[in-house]
Amino acid sequence: MEKSKVYYTSFKTSLNENLLQKLRRLIVTAGIKNIDFQDKYAAIKLHFGEYGNLAFLRPNYAKVVADLVKECGGKPFLTDCNTLYVGSRKNALDHIETAYLNGFTPYATGCQVLIGDGLKGTDETLVPVNGEYVKEAKIGSAVMDADIFLSLTHFKGHEMAGFGGALKNIGMGCGSRAGKMEMHNDGKPQVANVDDCIGCGSCYRICAHEAPVIENGKARIDHEKCVGCGRCLAVCPKDVICSTFDSSVQRLNCKMAEYSLAVCKGRPHFHISLVCDVSPNCDCHAENDIPIIPDVGMFASFDPVALDMACVEAVNRMPVIAGSVLDDQIKAKEEHEQCHDHFHMTHPDTEWKSCIEHAVKIGLGSDQYELIEI
Repeated sequence: MEKSKVYYTSFKTSLNENLLQKLRRLIVTAGIKNIDFQDKYAAIKLHFGEYGNLAFLRPNYAKVVADLVKECGGKPFLTDCNTLYVGSRKNALDHIETAYLNGFTPYATGCQVLIGDGLKGTDETLVPVNGEYVKEAKIGSAVMDADIFLSLTHFKGHEMAGFGGALKNIGMGCGSRAGKMEMHNDGKPQVANVDDCIGCGSCYRICAHEAPVIENGKARIDHEKCVGCGRCLAVCPKDVICSTFDSSVQRLNCKMAEYSLAVCKGRPHFHISLVCDVSPNCDCHAENDIPIIPDVGMFASFDPVALDMACVEAVNRMPVIAGSVLDDQIKAKEEHEQCHDHFHMTHPDTEWKSCIEHAVKIGLGSDQYELIEI
């Protein structure tokens, strides 16, 4: 099988070329202009960063991609889907406000922000996958309405997936709230904090299957009737309905791969990953710890699987930053227990390889790549 091409450049600059110019040169060299953008909508999927987090990608990078799409005749927009957890991005209004506060305004990026799964995270498109774990992926409708899909990823650690790369950005990031719930567990929400439930009945009224039951002024979910649509989770005014997050990390990673396939198949797609500020946890955290390794560089490819593989191997070749979570983990381990997998060492309960392996198995991409430095 022919190796996929992954293009790379470092963060080193010169008097003649700054980082933004270098990013443009990277993605043009990688072939983004081979895509026909003329009069087509192009979704640029990225993470706006939870409010309080400062490790997310600067909006300047998004502007480079958006400007290039417009130069090629396309109509770009920045997008992400609402979060399953309760935070600053759980609905479209809070999500857009957070994006703007973090600098992703139309004036800074040159394009609009559209939240992929709508106001409450229920605006979704069912995409047939017929995978081993997912039959129909629940993807944000605005993402699926786009003619072209581009991912712009901050490559970092992740407490469940091992690392947050292109596949995490695409698969988990493009899932609606119900889609995220399906990936995290078997798709059945529950009333987690009964004491805070006010028995308003919003969950009952939104459900087509009468799964929520109000008893003695409190709600519970009848899992025999529940189909896992997640609409009760979206409308609860007190956020007492939530996901159980009970999926194994292996199953979670495989579902993310199948969701990524649902997003990418059948239309042009291109992927960019920046390996900088490699924090130990996801940008969904309202805080970020110091990076675990020094900045590496910028990568681009038409193959998101090869892109993730190139990035993780580049990270594993880097020295560990003293005082980081990774450094602490290494010091706490016996010498014979240590390995050169920085992400597994950072979060020993994770196993990122299952996502790569399953993505290869289902034909999303290749784990074999040719690294082309520019």
